[in-house]
Parts: sequence; C-alpha cells; structure tokens
Amino acid sequence: QVQLVESGGGLVQAGGSLRLSCAASGRTFNVYAMGWFRQAPGKVREFVAAISGNFGLTYYADSAKGRFTISRDNAKNTVYLQMNSLKYEDTAVYYCARGIGRVITTNSGGYDYWGQGTQVTVSA
Repeated sequence: QVQLVESGGGLVQAGGSLRLSCAASGRTFNVYAMGWFRQAPGKVREFVAAISGNFGLTYYADSAKGRFTISRDNAKNTVYLQMNSLKYEDTAVYYCARGIGRVITTNSGGYDYWGQGTQVTVSA
C-alpha cells in the first residue's frame, strides 16, 4: 500500500511563497508520475502541476505557469510544489497524487493514490 503525506501548507499573504512537500512510501517512487491537484470550497478538484517518472518532464495548469514549480527528489521519495506570487484565488486544499504510470496526465482518473491534503490559505 502506497502512502502519500503532504506538508507545508499554511496561511500566507498575497504575493508570498510556500513550498509543499509530499513524501511517498514505496520502493519504485521514481518510476511513477506525480501530480498536484487542488480543491477550493464549492469547486471541483483541479489539476495544478505534474512531473513524469524517470525523466522528470513537467506540465502546469495555466493558472500555475510562471509561478509554481514542481520537482522531485527520488532519493527522498518526495515531490515538491514551490508556489510563488501567491494569489487569493490559490486558496484551496492541495493534494498530491501518484500516477498510474510514468506519463503525465491532467486527469485525476490517471492517479491511483492520493494524500490527505494540506490547506493553503492566501489572504488578500
């Protein structure tokens, strides 16, 4: 059973930064794509960013491009989401997820394990 544990959320002023971490259990972490999603109150869960297995290719939602950076440290079984220039509308619960395979997908159905989520609140 794979477990994903997010950390790093919190309260930050608009324009500030946070770095989210997601620690994964399992011995083949490097093989799988990893993604970050978020869900704001009253809204559906949406894709934020993903990084592929092995080669570390990245892909971002338009809302994240230029402000967020996803990265992974395979030696630590950890994926990160560096969030800069945060906006009020970035307020949400952020979830990391493990992809079913190596390839990036923006579809939540392409991920089979999910963390419990970490709250990010950006004050205006």
